[in-house]
Amino acid sequence: MAGYDKELTFTRFEQAAAQYPANSAIIFLGQRFSYAKLKEMVDRFATGLSQRGIAKGDRVLLYLTNCPQLVIAWLACQKIGAVVVLVSPIYTSHEIAYMVKDSGAKAIVCHDTNYGYVSEILEGSSLELVITTSLLDLVSPLKRLVAAMFDKAPTGTVRGGPETVWFKKVMSAPANPPQVELDPVEDLSYILYTGGTTGFPKGVPGNHWGHCSYVADVMDQVLAGHVEPGKDSYIAINPLFHIMALGLFMALGLNLGNTTVLMPQPHVDAILESIQRHKVRWMLGVPALYRMILENDRQHFYDLSTLKYCYCGGDVLPREVLARWKERVGVPIYQVYGSTEAGHVTYSRIDAGEPQPMSIGEPLASRRVKLVNPESLEPSPPGELGELLVTSAFAVKYYLNKPDETTAAFVEIKGEIYYRTGDYLKQDENGQLFYVERSADILKHKGYRVSASEIEAVLQDHPIVIGACVVGVPDQKVGERIKAIVVMKEDAKGVGATELIRFCRDRLAGYKVPSYIEFRDMLPKSKVGKLLRREIRDEERRRQEKEKRAS
Repeated sequence: MAGYDKELTFTRFEQAAAQYPANSAIIFLGQRFSYAKLKEMVDRFATGLSQRGIAKGDRVLLYLTNCPQLVIAWLACQKIGAVVVLVSPIYTSHEIAYMVKDSGAKAIVCHDTNYGYVSEILEGSSLELVITTSLLDLVSPLKRLVAAMFDKAPTGTVRGGPETVWFKKVMSAPANPPQVELDPVEDLSYILYTGGTTGFPKGVPGNHWGHCSYVADVMDQVLAGHVEPGKDSYIAINPLFHIMALGLFMALGLNLGNTTVLMPQPHVDAILESIQRHKVRWMLGVPALYRMILENDRQHFYDLSTLKYCYCGGDVLPREVLARWKERVGVPIYQVYGSTEAGHVTYSRIDAGEPQPMSIGEPLASRRVKLVNPESLEPSPPGELGELLVTSAFAVKYYLNKPDETTAAFVEIKGEIYYRTGDYLKQDENGQLFYVERSADILKHKGYRVSASEIEAVLQDHPIVIGACVVGVPDQKVGERIKAIVVMKEDAKGVGATELIRFCRDRLAGYKVPSYIEFRDMLPKSKVGKLLRREIRDEERRRQEKEKRAS
């Protein structure tokens, strides 16, 4: 535990800012933010939050895409002890209302383009402060003018009351934040939301100790000897509201004085142009992103020769993508595996040579894993398939306000609490872990973990739906396409797939909306009435195989 016990989320960033003040910490849409400037903005924003009543333990929801404002708000909240609630900027008011209520958020930071959703939920909520910002707020006036001329500047209407203030106004405070005593074990750093088996997202709390332990592991066990502190460059494409992207951004970028090219959206040409222009050496992506790059008609026009270390997470990396990337770029793709509940868990080690297909590497020092029989929780024989369980002396082991889901997901084995990932793996004699399959309850679409139960619950809220089953249909480009099988009331008339998809779109983020809907008279269920989702999933797989043979 030594080395972690005094770590706080912002400590190493401040050390890097002191050591490399003139280095570019972030490059965003061509605008450079030095470490000295970023630290000053963090301190000013922290002071501004404190002046507006945000104190240690208060929940601040960040409803932002990748941008400097998210980084500033994240670090400022950590500094004054506020708890960051990170959520996707494409969530609807239906989803945001639930997360505000569940977390007890006192403040929210949002883009002007999604302020409309916030205004819909303000009345009767716990929110006392709304901070709004445009995507281009912190770039130069010239860049804003050019963006406006070419209609590239997304804008929204903000008609707030006394609770609403602009981001730059909050940041106009002096760079003199209050000194706050934080306990890295007892005090929370963040709350992230992940899919629930009851149809409602689960809030996953994380303390400072839990977050910093795996960040330190990545720095010491994965990056050491390969990264060049103060000289290296990394492109952050994955959304920072995900634990994978946030952790590597801190470990590889802000904690080591390196430059991070921060991408607001995963547009392939913009990504490739940024790699070429800024001579990027490190990259993190999901399988769908690597495939999109390889299939881009213009990718051969870009010089990617500076790329040296490419990591992938969020889903299984197909063998053919791995092979094509090595042929195109000349370097392999290494793997990272983790979860919202356990943080970063395993990494391919660079020193071990090229990763084997389907391998997700070895566990980090602060995480211990077991492969077990999912029924008995007894250890799986060596080389045999087993459910992956993870524990750490540092991680929080409960869901917010969800005792039943906590009991189902966290189990005690010989006095230690393990998290059940629902993923099934094998381990070889050298300790390498190999991914095989996941629980039927969790789908992977474009690198997102999507809860089938959450989509089913929304569909069943429709007045004509009496039953729904959601499964993933394998798809090379996106991992899995989301398919819903629906049972309607006998007297239902005039409602079809288009209406139900529109109903979902009004209540769910876009990546959760079913691609297509099939109607049936009944759904398969067990003797105790449990939906047999795996049975339908196997049926879809057999159908796909039959279609392949026919073609």
